[in-house]
Amino acid sequence: MTAEGFLEGRRLQMARGVLLQCIMGGYPPARFYGSDDGDLALVPDPSQIHRLPWSQQPRALAICDAQELTGESSRLSTRGQLKAVIARYAALGLAPVVATELEFFVFAPNPDPTQPFQPPVGLDGRREDGHSAFSISSNNGLRPFFTEVYAGMAALGLPRDTFMHEMGVSQFEINLLHGDPLLLADQTLLFKHLLKEVALKHGLTVVCMAKPLAHTPGSSMHIHQSIVEIGTGRNVFSDKAGEPTATFRHFIGGQQAGLADFTALFAPNVNSYQRLCHPFASPNNACWSHDNRAAGLRIPASSPVARRVENRLPGADANPYLAIAASLASGLYGIENKLEPGEAVQGEFVVPDNLSLPCTLHAALERLKRSQLAKELFGKEFIEGYIASKTMELTSFLDEITPWERRVLAAQA
Repeated sequence: MTAEGFLEGRRLQMARGVLLQCIMGGYPPARFYGSDDGDLALVPDPSQIHRLPWSQQPRALAICDAQELTGESSRLSTRGQLKAVIARYAALGLAPVVATELEFFVFAPNPDPTQPFQPPVGLDGRREDGHSAFSISSNNGLRPFFTEVYAGMAALGLPRDTFMHEMGVSQFEINLLHGDPLLLADQTLLFKHLLKEVALKHGLTVVCMAKPLAHTPGSSMHIHQSIVEIGTGRNVFSDKAGEPTATFRHFIGGQQAGLADFTALFAPNVNSYQRLCHPFASPNNACWSHDNRAAGLRIPASSPVARRVENRLPGADANPYLAIAASLASGLYGIENKLEPGEAVQGEFVVPDNLSLPCTLHAALERLKRSQLAKELFGKEFIEGYIASKTMELTSFLDEITPWERRVLAAQA
């Protein structure tokens, strides 16, 4: 939209079905978004209008809410779903606080998708070989890129906690500062957009796939969650003596009850399960533990005021609005129904059958399809539309024959 049109308050409308567009560009049948495929209004959030610092031509981006023309939030909007979950907490006098940890890879351009990704050539003329995890000098070859990323974050008002080189080849992680869940979802979206745009300027490719390289750890989007009392700011996960509260236990119980049903929301793509089926620090379970990274729900070591629950299931490819909404909705369900968690696990452990999670997109979608909890928390229209869109993507994937199949199976009798 032109700046003049935006400043005049001209309404921007969009076909309702676009909210269910699949990643290949197609749409599920119109019955999932209204047979007329009428318009939605995109209403900008005044706090989320940003001048884009990487653009030579003056340009701005506005994060919008998708609203029906009657004024209510569209039930197909993931941002709207998150706002609804936050409102349910507020009705109880509570406010969730979250932080996201986003991992991503920086690669050389990859014009041929049949070839594996490669790390870029560094200032020393070599490609990284995977020995730079947590090194203080590991990103020197990418210094111009990261310098512009940092400047772009400052210009967009994205406060950062820590940046580090992760375990994978040319893999990095950012920890965003904790705060309001909607703000953190917006910031995560903006940061991923910034990464990709700045990378293109520097002749690089940023990839937020869950598992872009074989034999290498995948990329997650861990979600740290706590709840405070509105007005006092007190963390309700800790009592006055600094001990865990019943609310803390019930929140974990709700997460354990919801993670399997919501796996398709945390791991939304075929590739998501490549990360989860090799669970090196990517646990595919709903166990909880004190500071054990093999558990899907980890309680990091912290002071009582910072007591929180880390959901380690979501991948970097997850929709931040939907992943945060699903995680917080599960916790609230536990609080409202006073669900008790199972026993905490420590060290090496065997995952009980009732706490194992789907390990393929097909299994996750089937679990979501059967879930009454999902329909209760997110509405039948959203869940059925989401499943329809993701089923199209799964079918598209299964329509292709992979190099592994040609390489390994062609010679079989």
